[in-house]
Amino acid sequence: MAEAQNSPTLGSARAGGPPSVGSTTAGQIAVAAESTVATRMSAPPSFDVADFPVPHGREEEWRFTPLERLRGLHDGTATATGEGVKVDVRAPDGVTVETVGRDDARLGKAGTPVDRVAAQAYSAFEKASVVSVPKEAVLTEPIRIAVHGQSGVAYAHQVIELGAFAEAVVVIDHTGDAVLAANVDFLLGDGAKLTVVSIQDWDDKAVHVAQYNTLIGRDASFKSVVVTFAGDLVRLSPRVTYAGTGGEAELYGLYFTDAGQHQEHRLLVTHNTPHCKSNVAYKGALQGDDAHAVWIGDVLIEAKAEGTDTYEMNRNLVLTDGARVDSVPNLEIETGEIVGAGHASATGRFDDEQLFYLMARGIPEQEARRLVVRGFFAELVQQIGVKDIEERLIAKIEEELEAAVG
Repeated sequence: MAEAQNSPTLGSARAGGPPSVGSTTAGQIAVAAESTVATRMSAPPSFDVADFPVPHGREEEWRFTPLERLRGLHDGTATATGEGVKVDVRAPDGVTVETVGRDDARLGKAGTPVDRVAAQAYSAFEKASVVSVPKEAVLTEPIRIAVHGQSGVAYAHQVIELGAFAEAVVVIDHTGDAVLAANVDFLLGDGAKLTVVSIQDWDDKAVHVAQYNTLIGRDASFKSVVVTFAGDLVRLSPRVTYAGTGGEAELYGLYFTDAGQHQEHRLLVTHNTPHCKSNVAYKGALQGDDAHAVWIGDVLIEAKAEGTDTYEMNRNLVLTDGARVDSVPNLEIETGEIVGAGHASATGRFDDEQLFYLMARGIPEQEARRLVVRGFFAELVQQIGVKDIEERLIAKIEEELEAAVG
């Protein structure tokens, strides 16, 4: 597996130059970091869709995305059709679930749209769902949000809010067929702890574009596990900022990209407050012709964010010929007074040494390959912490492996 790493020296103004690209016959693989975090977007964040020009695919933030497969989400031609998606929220006692209008002060508080689709989603939704966990409440059961596509177009906005010192797990499960553009906000009060599991298990023709905004309070902890298996095109943009010192963010991701699918994960962690931490780890496996995975990992440490400790990693396992991976880690540092910062990107085929080790102990080749892939994903599956979801994802991985290496 070809790996590129960069752990910048403290005091450097900017890190993230192009890492090396490993050669492979598995398919088309690109590992690069051509642009800085500061120049990643062609337009500043805005809630107004008119502030974003219609993308043409040459823009930095759109150059990997096949615009023709967005079904009109990017140019305003996708019109909401009835109940494009059905949303069902199941929450433990004590949790408040509301449907609110566009004037609710909590909407957009966690972050502002950074591209035209996110701005279109914010401009087009009629009602938003707000799930609130009261301060100091410690939930023993997860909040489950089922988003089921009903073959239509939908624009949506969801807010998850935790009061001070509250603790909760939220599972957002996407299924069915839809063309969906959404903004999802996570608001963490001081000392709160939130784990979010977002599952993309769409039907084959679904299109899902979403911006996830997280605002972390003082001494609060946020863990996100994004799991993407299906859909024609999925493009998710998790973004994290801090509202107080001592905040921690863990962003994990697992994706399995099949023939013809486009799965894109674009992350930005902005360290805008002193003495905060972040850790990013995304892993993907690809198989089949024209399977395309994109991972953009941006971390910005502002001048005032002294004492920051951050690391990001992306690894990809290419199972067949004809697949393509674009992995772009990027780290920008504006202060030398940090604890640590670094990133790594690796893409390749099966590790021959691992296969040899297993086969030398009597394990047949196909089973050995399955074991390698299971081990590749195991540490991320274990981060979920919800038993039935973990079992479902393990079964899904097994299903994918039957096609990949069976």
